[in-house]
Amino acid sequence: MLVLKIAVVVIAIISVLCVIAIFTAKKYTIKREITLNNSNSEIYEFLRFHKNQKLFNQWLSYDPNTKIEIKGSEDGKKGATLHFSSKSKKTGKGEWETTNLVENKRIDFELRFLEPYTFTANGSLYLKEIGANKTNLLWEYHSGMDWPMNITLLFMDMDKIIGKDIEASLAKIKSNTEKL
Repeated sequence: MLVLKIAVVVIAIISVLCVIAIFTAKKYTIKREITLNNSNSEIYEFLRFHKNQKLFNQWLSYDPNTKIEIKGSEDGKKGATLHFSSKSKKTGKGEWETTNLVENKRIDFELRFLEPYTFTANGSLYLKEIGANKTNLLWEYHSGMDWPMNITLLFMDMDKIIGKDIEASLAKIKSNTEKL
């Protein structure tokens, strides 16, 4: 009888969580920006090449032994894909594909994580010249979770978790590009 009562309570809790998840957001967007002391063209030329990801991508820096391979189109072009593989759970295994380029203005990407978690995110790096050798760089990141896993978004601050790594990446971009 006790087992039956416990099973009913567990089923009731799971049912309530699933109903709550129906009304919970499934998608989220994270934005961070920084001002860089370089022209749009210098920043764009640095960012469009996957070979430079090791210099600024915070996720890749969690494991200095991350294996990187560039496939698809020629590096720096639409369709170029950075394949990465690491034993670190923070880096994992995945692909970063350049999906669109607007010279000196925007780089769009799709980020596919394959291990230890499977999900897809996409985003853009927007460049806006704000003065002589001054560029505003906006990093926009979009992702989400399908129902019923989206319930976890009520308990996790994705803006804080992912935003911290984007901020670190932006700081590294600033540091590296100001050496150009």
